[in-house]
Amino acid sequence: MAKKKPVVFEKVVPDTSVVVEGVLSKMVVKNELKVKQVIIHEAVLAELESQANKNRETGHLGLEEVEKLRSLASKKKFKVLFKGSRPGDFEIRYAKSGEIDSLIRHLAFEENATLFTADIVQSKVALAKGINTYLYEFPEEEIRISIEEYFDKDTMSVHIREGCRAMVKKGKPGSWKYKEVSKKVFSSEEVKALSKDVIENAKKSKDSFIEMDRRGSTVVQFGRHRIVLVRPPFSDGFEITAVRPVRHLKFKDYDLEETLKERLLERAEGVLVAGPPGHGKSTFVQALAEEYLKRGLSVRTVESPRDMVVPPQVSRYSLGHGSVSEVKDILLLSRPDFTVFDEVRNREDFELFSDLRLAGIGLLGVIHAAVPIDAIQRFVGRLELGVIPSVVDTVVFVEDGSVQKVFSLAIDVKVPSGMVESDLARPVVTIYDFSTGKLEFEVYSYGEQTVVVPVTKLGLKKPLHVLAAKEVKSALEEHDKDAVVEFLSDSSCVVYVSKDSFKDIIGRSGENIQFLEKKLGLSIKVKERSSASKDVKGKEVVKFSLDKSSKAITFKLRSGFEDRLVDVFIGEDFFLSAKSSKKGEIKLNLNSKVGKVLLDAVEKGDNIMLYS
Repeated sequence: MAKKKPVVFEKVVPDTSVVVEGVLSKMVVKNELKVKQVIIHEAVLAELESQANKNRETGHLGLEEVEKLRSLASKKKFKVLFKGSRPGDFEIRYAKSGEIDSLIRHLAFEENATLFTADIVQSKVALAKGINTYLYEFPEEEIRISIEEYFDKDTMSVHIREGCRAMVKKGKPGSWKYKEVSKKVFSSEEVKALSKDVIENAKKSKDSFIEMDRRGSTVVQFGRHRIVLVRPPFSDGFEITAVRPVRHLKFKDYDLEETLKERLLERAEGVLVAGPPGHGKSTFVQALAEEYLKRGLSVRTVESPRDMVVPPQVSRYSLGHGSVSEVKDILLLSRPDFTVFDEVRNREDFELFSDLRLAGIGLLGVIHAAVPIDAIQRFVGRLELGVIPSVVDTVVFVEDGSVQKVFSLAIDVKVPSGMVESDLARPVVTIYDFSTGKLEFEVYSYGEQTVVVPVTKLGLKKPLHVLAAKEVKSALEEHDKDAVVEFLSDSSCVVYVSKDSFKDIIGRSGENIQFLEKKLGLSIKVKERSSASKDVKGKEVVKFSLDKSSKAITFKLRSGFEDRLVDVFIGEDFFLSAKSSKKGEIKLNLNSKVGKVLLDAVEKGDNIMLYS
């Protein structure tokens, strides 16, 4: 391969873009550039000084490049000169609008020198004015950063801090280990060098960008890696955190009920995906966004930073580079079918989310929450009470990489649960468990406060419900002595009856159940009870193992029992029927009644059997 001839110039005037990137020193060292004079405008130094004083990496990198050029000058026999007037506050303030670039072009013209730039707009303006210009184009090559050496296929994130060894999180959402991966203790200079490597390479890579650059912190999206660089005075030391998604799932990979799939894909338009950090919220949202695309819907994202892994058909907008009003205008004008909002954090985010939703744009928001109800509570006080169900109609709680709970929201004018006087009726936001239809929380104004109240404490029954359940069972006794009654609220219940008695209880055109509802003053839903009974002859015993965590208890069935209906018995008593997942698992939340009963049976050592 023929050796590349060096570029030869008498005088060059570099602009900020090539100084920050360290282009001149690299070309001189590699003998790719021969020059007699490098003339640096005082405006370049002033801009770099301003950025360095704000503790931005770009300012420090540019000043280091000037030092390198001065040290190379005697070795490579060229001069480094500083000319031009130092810019005023106006030029520095409006540097992004081209004021500094204009001063640099003017100096190149006066000195009859070549303007050296990596900025294509700067080069076009200079050429239009008849100024000799050299546009440096970064070579297209696979660019890697030093921190990538700490990643393997199971690494979720890398954490490097001065005075400490490198740490990594390995595993998957909800199940990881935090451990050391290096014996060496990093000095502040070594962490700064790694930060510099990230910044320099991010500017060269087409799929990378600096998302935020503030005093004390910089956020870089480098390919699939989100890298947070933190330094004094914001932090008490230099620190790097690099995060990378380890799983990419399709929507079909999630074991969801058909009714939930239908709601998410066809009816829900104000969806919040909530969960603790690192438990798979973004992975679920990405899968749902891809499913929308497959169904012919246009999708946009609003991110800060832009770290979602989505198909190229999805336009991604950054709140870090655009104002709230700009993002709102663009979305209203482009009219996407669905917009992913990742993440809803501060007051401005909540206001933008509600404005877009009320304007008719379908929204899929991501929000941090320790428990499902917290996602809704974060909207309380930020929005008027009556507006909340119009903004958020569905909350999907993701934990340990799977959907654990789904809430649906509505608004009603009623007497809040627990109050009895009819004149206490008021607008109440009702929050239901989507799977069971059970009312779990109510949100309403109480005095000057807006309160979120659990309708019943888990595991406890109201005396009113116990008495009413006896009345319902007594009315159904002639048809089904084993009917099970479960109250959803003070005025509604679900009755589980046998398959044989189902039609008789409903009656022709529903006349029997309607008569019973009118007689008891209740809304009654009738559902078919599982056909499983104490007689398990002919059923196959299912071998399993139990996995217990702080959140759930999980049956892990042996191979061959994936996606199967399974009956669970405690001793000789039928407990429940459940369908196993595609992985052959049945998971019961320990906050649920059935979860608590099962845990109690396990701890007592009761015999648990599974049949299919």
